[in-house]
Amino acid sequence: MLKLAVVGKDVSQSDSPRIHRFILGKFGKKCSYDAVSVPPAEFSAHAPALFGRYDAFNVTIPFKGQIIPYLKALKGDARDFGAVNTVLCRERLGYNTDGYGFMMMLQGAGVRAEGARALVLGAGGAGRCCIRKLSEAGASVYAYERDEERLRTVYGEFGGFTPLTEVPRMPFDLIVNCTGIGMHDTVGRTPAVAAEGGGIAPVGRELLSRCAVAADLIYVPAQSEFLRIAAAEGKRTVNGAAMLFYQAYLADCIFLGREAEAEEANAFWKQFSEENK
Repeated sequence: MLKLAVVGKDVSQSDSPRIHRFILGKFGKKCSYDAVSVPPAEFSAHAPALFGRYDAFNVTIPFKGQIIPYLKALKGDARDFGAVNTVLCRERLGYNTDGYGFMMMLQGAGVRAEGARALVLGAGGAGRCCIRKLSEAGASVYAYERDEERLRTVYGEFGGFTPLTEVPRMPFDLIVNCTGIGMHDTVGRTPAVAAEGGGIAPVGRELLSRCAVAADLIYVPAQSEFLRIAAAEGKRTVNGAAMLFYQAYLADCIFLGREAEAEEANAFWKQFSEENK
């Protein structure tokens, strides 16, 4: 039986244990799956023990970068993103399955990235992933991050997108909230951005009324304030539940040394969604 976990600042409401048990069950594999919440200041004290306690584990906010010094090598997207969400303990290898999950989520929602004008809010671990994948898919990507040094760093590594120090008054086909604002102790809030003309204000109707689709990587609550406002403006909305499932699917394929198959992943997501309505 595989011993697995998800590690983050607060994973008390995480659906990861239920999702991974479902997927691995479909593969005929039993597992235990713990949700391990760690205060950020204590991560360095907890990290070494994870490798002896588990066969593999997933990493979420805010440790996707902090886990890297404990690894021997980064594979695939983890090298490009500079962020890890999936770890094989014995080999001390780090992977990132967020990009796969994000693009599968958009595809399932009927959102076409190629040729789209996309605004990504946030350039942390999740934001880096979305910026890179949207750019690779042929979108014109604009990215806003209040930490200008972080944004400059990402631009220096990736290029291929337009870094913003303020959000312009222009239409977007897609706006993606990658900040994490709207969950846990920020429920009911939206990320704040600098607008043309000066001043910083929470994202609201003025910005969301100019998009066609609003996507939020948050899945608890199912409708964040960001998505509620967009829906009230008559916009299509997508929450992060499907992304969480698809990135978990790829992670489980990595755990088991399997090749990921989009058709299989879609079938599993459909069944999981129907069973958990």
